[in-house]
Amino acid sequence: MSFKNPTYQDRVGQAASAKQKALEQLRQKPPRDEKLVAERIAAAEKRDAARIEKAAAKKAADAAAATAKAAEEAANAPPTEAERKAARDARYAKRKNRK
Repeated sequence: MSFKNPTYQDRVGQAASAKQKALEQLRQKPPRDEKLVAERIAAAEKRDAARIEKAAAKKAADAAAATAKAAEEAANAPPTEAERKAARDARYAKRKNRK
């Protein structure tokens, strides 16, 4: 085996030893603490509930804003044909009463 030109067998052997080393390190890892896992799950559920509540509040606020905008647009809508005719007739009557 040379450093610059390892053979196929050398590379396979190095890969196998690296795999064994990784498996040994994984086996040496301490087991999970169930209490800690349960706390993390509870915290995640609490975050999700807060996120859902915030989204619902935003959706309600958006709906209220859309309703207010629609009401404002209805109030500022251009006059209908009947309203314009009534305003014109009122101007004509006012002008006629001046004479």
